[in-house]
Amino acid sequence: MFVLEFKVRNPKPKQCLAIDSAIRTARFVRNKCLRYWMDNIGVGKYDIYKHNTQLRAEYQFVRNLNSHATQCAVERTWSSISRFFDNCKKNIPGKKGYPKFKRTSRSVEYKVSGWKLSKDRKRITFTDKKGIGTLKLIVCRDLNYFQLEQFKRCRIIKRADGYYVQFVLKLDPRDTVKPFPVTKKCLGIDLGLKEFYADSNGQTEPIPQFYRKAEKQLNRANRKKSKKYRKGVKQSSNYHKARNRYARKHLRVSRQRIEYCKRKAYCVIQSNDLVVYEDLNVKGMVRNRKLAKSITDAGWSTFRQWLEYFGHKYGKATVAVPAHHTSQICSNCGAVVKKSLSTRTHVCKCGYIEDRDINAAINILQRGLNTLLA
Repeated sequence: MFVLEFKVRNPKPKQCLAIDSAIRTARFVRNKCLRYWMDNIGVGKYDIYKHNTQLRAEYQFVRNLNSHATQCAVERTWSSISRFFDNCKKNIPGKKGYPKFKRTSRSVEYKVSGWKLSKDRKRITFTDKKGIGTLKLIVCRDLNYFQLEQFKRCRIIKRADGYYVQFVLKLDPRDTVKPFPVTKKCLGIDLGLKEFYADSNGQTEPIPQFYRKAEKQLNRANRKKSKKYRKGVKQSSNYHKARNRYARKHLRVSRQRIEYCKRKAYCVIQSNDLVVYEDLNVKGMVRNRKLAKSITDAGWSTFRQWLEYFGHKYGKATVAVPAHHTSQICSNCGAVVKKSLSTRTHVCKCGYIEDRDINAAINILQRGLNTLLA
């Protein structure tokens, strides 16, 4: 599948209210189906779909939303239920992810019906009874390149800076680009908090720390928002404006981090045929209260996702290896040199001296090569 996203250009206030109504209706259907599953033992997938049909017959505002959109809400419900059952069967440690009710949601999804593209494919019209109408899109990519049969789903997403429309196409990303030429190079990458990453060639990339740099502005915006909050009463328009300004600042930091990780991952994949990186348990690492903010700000998981995506798209190999003791083992002789996190230089009895992260990157590359040769 291939996803394209475009921003909606200046929607009218009535259209914004209609989109919000569609999003709330999809959330209502999801929560109702989840409640039906909780209250009735042995309920299966098709029983939940039947309950969705009953909801459409009972509530007019649910019937106003396209039937495929309500089916997508049911699919999301069953996806969370099946994920919970799979986690229980696999006996994963910790919480199993029991499905929860949604208090807020940001999107509504349509299948092949309920929407239609214009001839120039710069506008989209929603044909259900919610009254969304025609939305103008800020098109940065020519949609005429794709066939109408390839458009499988459409989503409307609400973010702090406006509304976006996503198209899900039945298309392999590898068909849209040419593979990169063979470089006959391989690279090991060690992610860190001092530097964004150090590679086995001895190169390092500085860590941008977007959140740290914007933290003062974020705190100031949060204080202004909190001053306008009134407990127990309906919030004023000034509060909602302050809340939106605060959300837009967070959205900007998030986009900066994603774009940085995307750019670095693209450069790494373009320059190497094999990229080996650590299989880090980021979810467990952020439980450390002293390092949680720095780990989250680094964006390790985002960087790995883009590495794997670009590797698949451009025909390059990516391998994740266990990160155990990569910093303690000497990459020259294989001896174990124990060191604390504050020790940044690797010094071995064999006389090998190297930066701690670069030594770890060399060990990671060796593990990746051994994995491929095994």
